[in-house]
Amino acid sequence: MKISWRIWVLLIILVFSLLSIGFSFQKGVVIKSVERNSTAFNEGLRQGDIIKEINGKKIENKEDYTKSIDNIFASQKLLKGIQLSQLNQSGLNKTNQSSDLNDTLSEIKESESDLISVRIKTKDKDIILFDNEPPKIIVDNIPRTKIRTGLDISGGSRAVVKPERDLSGSEIDDLIAVTRNRLNVFGISDLTIRGVTDLAGNNFMMIEVAGATPGDLEELVAKQGKFEAKIGNETAFVGGKKDITNVCRNDASCSGIYSCDRFEQGNVCQFRFVIYLSEDAAKRHADITEKLDINITSDLADQYLEKPLDLYLDDNLVDSLLISENLKGRVTTQIQIQGSGTGTSQQEAYNEATAQMNKLQTVLITGSLPFKLEIVKLDSISPLLGEEFIRNILLAGTASIIAVSLIVFLRYRNIKVSLAILLTSFSEIVIILGIASFIKWNLDLPSIAGILVTIGTGVDQQIVIIDESRMKRQTRGLKERMKRAFFVVIAAFFTSVASLLPLNWAGGGLLRGFAITTIIGITAGILITRPAFIDIIKRIEEKTV
Repeated sequence: MKISWRIWVLLIILVFSLLSIGFSFQKGVVIKSVERNSTAFNEGLRQGDIIKEINGKKIENKEDYTKSIDNIFASQKLLKGIQLSQLNQSGLNKTNQSSDLNDTLSEIKESESDLISVRIKTKDKDIILFDNEPPKIIVDNIPRTKIRTGLDISGGSRAVVKPERDLSGSEIDDLIAVTRNRLNVFGISDLTIRGVTDLAGNNFMMIEVAGATPGDLEELVAKQGKFEAKIGNETAFVGGKKDITNVCRNDASCSGIYSCDRFEQGNVCQFRFVIYLSEDAAKRHADITEKLDINITSDLADQYLEKPLDLYLDDNLVDSLLISENLKGRVTTQIQIQGSGTGTSQQEAYNEATAQMNKLQTVLITGSLPFKLEIVKLDSISPLLGEEFIRNILLAGTASIIAVSLIVFLRYRNIKVSLAILLTSFSEIVIILGIASFIKWNLDLPSIAGILVTIGTGVDQQIVIIDESRMKRQTRGLKERMKRAFFVVIAAFFTSVASLLPLNWAGGGLLRGFAITTIIGITAGILITRPAFIDIIKRIEEKTV
């Protein structure tokens, strides 16, 4: 039996779709998010890294990871608990040796802050963490396919951001580029940033970050991050590639916390890091300092210029640095930036100093956002809801397809026709998923709804084709009847596309997934599955005549 070229096209597209979807059997866990400024982040762990081993033990899935981390830190707590229990039962004389007992108990309790070594081997690197608490990362099993899911399914945060004024298309592109650069500096790779427009013509920027909290996203996006270094009222340099050629980061030789001290209100930790100026910025700095006098009244051993280098972030003074006299009028491309963080405890001050340092470094690297932004909508989605929805939708979709096929069988009393509808519907699902994987489209809940609509539309059109094929022969020939059916299908296609296009902009683009997926599905139907289905039905009908 000769197979028509239309059926061959369908089979070839199905093979390519399956290859595009891909199937992975890699073992390990993938890092979904890393808490900024944590030990894991500072040592180089990032989103997308695949953990293979922890302290020499193979990690094959999320359960292995959780068990390994729990065992490492639980054993340390258990040891301390045994030591405390033994001391409490030791029978030390409470009148004569109470101070000894209290001192020993204090020593053991303080030892809870002892650093624990955790060696993490990823697919590409080998990292040792020294910390007194589990790594602040979120992991998940490695995806078994290349199908990408949106926040509605994988979980995370979404922000719809509006600039302070209306922007052109090129300005939106610049804003997206700077925002993506800033988020990448923080190690956030699993993100989607795109420009969207509502039906009124207003331009927005939509940011989706898997695994992030709304607070994280708001902190990273809402602030413009404008950095200026001023001497008096004159700007010496600003953040961004125009003035800053390089920023020392994650290198202890030129960046880090160098001291922590107590003061009346708590604790303070100092940080410093080196930046490298462009030639123009260095000359501008030299021209400004050339006009300054030396502060000869300074009580310090070293002499400094009369005005400091004031550091402003979002128009707020964050620090003032004294300028050494030997920098007067000197063109130097290397500047040391300093700052501090405070807290009620030394650890809190250390964390605050680290956060402030990373924030300054990021703004210096990326520059300020070109426009002030306002978050008009901020959502947080739990991955548990997405998993439950997918499970239910798969069950409902499968049940619907089987039910429709059964109804078709009861109506036409032909098992071949029912199987043709069933296989065609599954083929459309595979093609949609294959195209989505190929173009790296994130499937969110509206996209899943679009797939279901495509299946329903496809079944309706297939029934039209079957009914046309079964009209009485005297009306017209089988070939003519198939042409008539295909004309009806094409007319339905164009009306559907026309009604779906506005959804690309409705709600600031939140329904784009539904529109794009449905258009992909019905287009694949018109070009691939419907012609093949017509040939299949023609063969079935010819054999039954």
